[in-house]
Amino acid sequence: MPVTRRNWVNVPKLADYEKTFQEYFHFKREDGILQVQMHYDNGPVIWSYQMHNSLAELWTTIGHDKENELLIFTGTGDKWIAIYDEGSFHAFDTKPTSDRFNVQIYDTLKVVENFILDIDIPTITAYNGPGIHWEMGMFSDLAICTPDFVIRDDHFVMPPGHVPGDGMFLTLQHLLGNKRANWIEYTGAGYSAEECVRMGIINEVVPREKLLPRAWEIARRIMKSNRTARRMTHQLSVRPWQRLLIDDFKLHVMSEMYNKALEAAPSGFEKIEKY
Repeated sequence: MPVTRRNWVNVPKLADYEKTFQEYFHFKREDGILQVQMHYDNGPVIWSYQMHNSLAELWTTIGHDKENELLIFTGTGDKWIAIYDEGSFHAFDTKPTSDRFNVQIYDTLKVVENFILDIDIPTITAYNGPGIHWEMGMFSDLAICTPDFVIRDDHFVMPPGHVPGDGMFLTLQHLLGNKRANWIEYTGAGYSAEECVRMGIINEVVPREKLLPRAWEIARRIMKSNRTARRMTHQLSVRPWQRLLIDDFKLHVMSEMYNKALEAAPSGFEKIEKY
C-alpha cells in the first residue's frame, strides 16, 4: 500500500511570535541564543494580569520553537518588575468565579509550569534590578544580577495579609531552607545581591552596563558544547524544580487563592512597599 503523506504542523517561528508578544517583550536571536526582554512601552515592566497571561503563553511558544537553543531572560531599565497596574487586578475582584479562575489560578500556575516543563534548553536570567516576581528568574539554570538586586516577598506583610502562594515562598523554601524563607515571609526582610551570591542563589553580581554582555558571554560559552549535551544537561538542572512543582506548587497557589476568597481580599498592590 502507498505511504500516506502528511504535512508537518505549522509551529510559530520567531518572526511570527515576536509580533504576537511585542507589547510585552523584545526579542533578539543570534546563533540560536534567544534574548527575551520584558518591557512596557520600551521601559520598565508594569505588572498586570495581561502581562501575567502573556508570560504563561510565551514560555510554551518559545519551547516549541526548535530554533531556540538557549534563553536569556531579562527586563528593561533599572527595575525587574516594580510597578503595578492596580486597575488590572482590581477589575477582577468582583468578577464571576470562572473569570477569576482563569487569571488567579490557571495563569498563576502556567507562568511557572510552562517555564519549568516546556523549555528544554539552557536558561540564563539577567536581573536588571530589584522587583517582584524574581522567582521566575530563579527557575533558570544560571542567574546574574545588578548590585541593587534584592530577594524579598511582601505577600504576608502586605495589609491585610496574603498567603504567599504564587511561587516566591516555594522558591525561597527550596533555595534558602525553611527558616530563612519563613523569616522573609513573616517579617518582610530581604537579602541583598551579595548575600544572595554567598547563599548560592545568584551566580554573579555585575554592573548594570555590563549585565547583558556578560549574559551573552556565558551563553556563547555554553553554546560551544554540542546540542545533545546542552539540552540533556538542562534536563538535569531543571529536574529538582520539576519535582518540587509536581509535589507542592498547586497547594501553594490554591492556598493563596482560597485565602483571598475566604477573606474577600482585594489584590492590595497599592500597599506594597516600593522597590
